[in-house]
Amino acid sequence: MRTQTSLRDVSLNLGLPKPLEMMSDEEILRKVVIGKVFTRTLKSLTTSFLDEDFDWLLPVIFSKSTDPLWPDPGSSIEKRIETEIYGETVRTTLSMIVHKMVACSLAYPKLFTLSPNVRVEKRERKSTGWHAYEFSQLDFEVRGASSSAIRSLVERVVIKLVEDLRKGCEAELTQLGQYDVLKIPKSPFKVFDREELEKEYGGSWETLLPKVIKEPVWVVNIPREFYDFEEVTGRWDNYDLIVPKYGEVLSGAKREWEYNKILKKIERDGIRKENFSLLLKLSKEGRLKQTAGAGIGVERIVTWIVGANHIGEVQPFPKIPGIVNEL
Repeated sequence: MRTQTSLRDVSLNLGLPKPLEMMSDEEILRKVVIGKVFTRTLKSLTTSFLDEDFDWLLPVIFSKSTDPLWPDPGSSIEKRIETEIYGETVRTTLSMIVHKMVACSLAYPKLFTLSPNVRVEKRERKSTGWHAYEFSQLDFEVRGASSSAIRSLVERVVIKLVEDLRKGCEAELTQLGQYDVLKIPKSPFKVFDREELEKEYGGSWETLLPKVIKEPVWVVNIPREFYDFEEVTGRWDNYDLIVPKYGEVLSGAKREWEYNKILKKIERDGIRKENFSLLLKLSKEGRLKQTAGAGIGVERIVTWIVGANHIGEVQPFPKIPGIVNEL
């Protein structure tokens, strides 16, 4: 068995993640160890949501309607993938937010899914270590929930995850040099307001905050897409979960459900209404309900857990912005 120091050193010497066929035996061994932690992470996360009485849905890959990722200042998309199916233009899933809102309103009061997301990030993001052009989210939504209820749920899930990994993956985390680093967070997590962070750190708060925190924290009130709830004061009822050293691993919000507000925000942001015609129709008919939820970046949370230098290290087939491997 490799020592804690040797597998950590492998990570430090990797540079940009390589495809499997180009890895050394030591690098593949580290990949295998990370894979065991990844498997335990998926088991813990999905079990937690099942224990909370959520329905587990299968994901959507192509759709006429998907997340616009606009005007979120954090988005950086080089192109959007579109194709034609049966004479109709469809897009790859950027996130399942629209599907979650509809499914939660009409059929499943508490739902989650492991959803592939394709976001062709700008090439310069390959060196951030935190972006991939294909990744998965554990997306979930709850009918009638408040933001505080969702944050409490997430805190329970994250705390249980760390407890499960420290118990079930002690050997693997020790090999990766993370067992003594990964501490069980204390609830409730600290909450920061984005406006206050901007006063303290300026526009770079998203990169500076992870460097000074020691445990996961919440950031609230972040200007984002039309479906996040915006109060009449201009304050946003949404939240991001930020982890030390790395950054955002979860984004979520209470959702807009009233027709006039949704329509006004879509028009304000210059978004094509025809891409969200069903959402608008359901809202106008009063069938869209108030929901709240979030999406957990699965690869991101594993990157934080194992202490990887790049998110591509936790993917069997790295999807690094600007780099297209054969597999």
